[in-house]
Amino acid sequence: MKESEVKEVEMKVQFTNTDDVEEFVKAAGQCDFDIDISYEHAYIDAKSFLGILSLGLSRELTVKYFGQNANFENMLKNYRVA
Repeated sequence: MKESEVKEVEMKVQFTNTDDVEEFVKAAGQCDFDIDISYEHAYIDAKSFLGILSLGLSRELTVKYFGQNANFENMLKNYRVA
C-alpha cells in the first residue's frame, strides 16, 4: 500500500480495567506505526501501559494513528465507544 493511501484513523475508546489496557498495549506494540491516545489536552504514546493508566480508567479516550494492522483494528473494536 502506498503511503499516500494511508488515512488517519481517529476513534473513541474506553477501558474498564487494567487487563483491557494490557491487551490494547500489546496489540499496539505489534504495529510498525505511531499510535497516540489522548484525554482532553494530554497526549500519550499508546504503547505505554503506565501512560494510558495515567489518563484514567473508565474515561472516554481518543486513539489516533496512521497505518493499518488487522489484528490491532480488530482488537480496537472491543473498546470502541458508540
